[in-house]
Amino acid sequence: MARIIAIDYGTKRTGIAVTDPLQIIATALDTVRSHELIDFLKRYTAAEAVESFVVGMPRKLDNTDTNNTPHVKGFIKQLKKAFPETPVYEHDERFTSSMALQTMISMGTKKSDRQDKSNIDKMSATIILQSYLTTKK
Repeated sequence: MARIIAIDYGTKRTGIAVTDPLQIIATALDTVRSHELIDFLKRYTAAEAVESFVVGMPRKLDNTDTNNTPHVKGFIKQLKKAFPETPVYEHDERFTSSMALQTMISMGTKKSDRQDKSNIDKMSATIILQSYLTTKK
């Protein structure tokens, strides 16, 4: 089987998570600057088989768009253009940042590491991917 990549897209930086080849476990992969994301994904997919992309879609509690939703939709268009053969799925990302922070606290992560937003972005992508895997089953 090929891996699934989850993307927690932000205008400045993006958290990335990936499954193992059997698609059982979601693991934080990296945080990259958003303008370098497509190049990063091209390098990654050249080295690893990727079945699909899961992109966190920001929504408000009432299911309306947030300020970041148009940016994510624009990125999805770029992603589909760069990887036309690879399916792209949207997945609800509500509360993932706060869940990521709580997870890091419960894991005993140092405060200085929790204040590093790139760590929260990676953890958010991991939560998005694990949630996607759960709903996929």
